[in-house]
Amino acid sequence: MAGGESKLFHFEEVSKHNATKDCWLIIEGKVYDVTPFMDDHPGGDEVLLAATGKDATNDFEDVGHSNSAREMMDKYYIGDIDASTVPTKRSYIPPQQPAYNQDKTSDFVIKILQFLVPILILGLAFGVRHFTKVE
Repeated sequence: MAGGESKLFHFEEVSKHNATKDCWLIIEGKVYDVTPFMDDHPGGDEVLLAATGKDATNDFEDVGHSNSAREMMDKYYIGDIDASTVPTKRSYIPPQQPAYNQDKTSDFVIKILQFLVPILILGLAFGVRHFTKVE
């Protein structure tokens, strides 16, 4: 950044940059435009895209990047993130599940039918063969 000033980005603005042709990441409070690096990233562009829309610091650290990779980040640095705009944690909301109300009688009937239908088909085949046999 020119003159030692760094631009301050809001999380909402950064999270909009989540495509292959426009990809920004938040790592350790800094914003990086990694769009030019998408094709060259050793893990593929999918890894970078999966880290968009959130603080990607843990994702970055978990991989164990080399010192040269860390130095390379400087050329993609575009500013800092306004920490007050970053959600602390995304809450997981499980999908709605229908109420569990299985009818025990229907379960029993299904099991009996799964057993009886093949037996009936087999019996029918033997019967047809027996009565249509030419002696």
